[in-house]
Amino acid sequence: MEQEFEDIDSSGRWQNLYNEIRNQASEYPYKVAKLPANRNLNRYRDVSPYDHSRVKLENSENDYINASLVTVKEAQRAYILSQGPLRNTCGHFWLMIWEQCTKAVIMLNRVIEKGSEKCAQYWPTTDELQMSFTDTGFVVRLLSEEDQSHYTIRVLELQNTKTGESREIYHFHYTTWPDFGVPESPASFLNFLFKVRESSSLDPEHGPSVVHCSAGIGRSGTFALVDTCLVLMDRRENPSSVDIQRVLLSMREYRMGLIQTPDQLRFSYMAVIEGAKLILTDNSEAQQNKLRMLSRDDLEPDLPPPPPPPRPNLNDNRPNGPCLEPQDTSGDHLLAGESDSQDHNVAQNSGHVRKRHREERIASTAQRVQQMKQRLTDSERKREKWQYWRPILLNVGVGTALAVGLLCWMYSQ
Repeated sequence: MEQEFEDIDSSGRWQNLYNEIRNQASEYPYKVAKLPANRNLNRYRDVSPYDHSRVKLENSENDYINASLVTVKEAQRAYILSQGPLRNTCGHFWLMIWEQCTKAVIMLNRVIEKGSEKCAQYWPTTDELQMSFTDTGFVVRLLSEEDQSHYTIRVLELQNTKTGESREIYHFHYTTWPDFGVPESPASFLNFLFKVRESSSLDPEHGPSVVHCSAGIGRSGTFALVDTCLVLMDRRENPSSVDIQRVLLSMREYRMGLIQTPDQLRFSYMAVIEGAKLILTDNSEAQQNKLRMLSRDDLEPDLPPPPPPPRPNLNDNRPNGPCLEPQDTSGDHLLAGESDSQDHNVAQNSGHVRKRHREERIASTAQRVQQMKQRLTDSERKREKWQYWRPILLNVGVGTALAVGLLCWMYSQ
């Protein structure tokens, strides 16, 4: 796998590999997501759960929620990949968690990113401590909160007010993963993943963990892919037999568009390679030392996230996303952007550049129009002057000619 990574990296083939995976991915119907009654339950118009793998709410008049059950039998893993809850679907979100016996919610985005709301605030903060969702009959309380450099771990109490029963839910919140981008390095991400694993929330004795970002396909897909591949490498006699591309294609059978950019695919390889070095270490003492090093808060500087790459537009009526053309690096062209979906709006930097170019074009056009008007005005003024002077000049010319002719006649006499 490491050699495969080096070969792809050295030849710059991540874009082509991403396109190949997208073209090989299967497409399935998602009719329920497009029903008129469900339109306002989707964060993005172009990210929908397939009919055959969508999670169905049991105790609700409408059983629809934008979430997909992704299972990998060999790894004994099951994840619910979900969009970030909308303000009108937070109650549905907690109902799903209750009905699916979920032990942990894994959140990979921030509520506000680049000035846009990517997810509703569906859990209580330290200021309010409790939130009520009367539409589905749940109360959520904050029991504890532990902040680290790159993530926050919360323990929440989920109470069903209809039965009086309560459960404790882990909330693992990775806070430094940029939208449509990747973390600075696999280190902090692997530290976060191992923290989730330590809670045993991903183990088969619990219901599927809920993994979400904004659309539930990019960062969420990366998390599930890396975790699954590491489990398979740990279980198999020959760890190198794990094929990341094949695993990703099998997961795309359950939710469209998992892994949204070539950079996220590249990062997945890096995280699996580095994670395998940890879990496959024979010397348990060396393994613990590596994990302790990985867990250090100062392992990576707490830098602001890098700007996201341009977003390829998912809105081409193809569930597995666009087939991206190799990016022009000359700086003369801008790529349209990708949607965690249809917010799947373009990246902010590209948007500003395009806006500036548009304003420049408008200003330039206005200037040219003004110049044309000025030229027309000048021409019109000249024409008007000519119309005024023409008869005068003609009369003067005729008079002069007659006078000259008369003088010549008199001279000849």
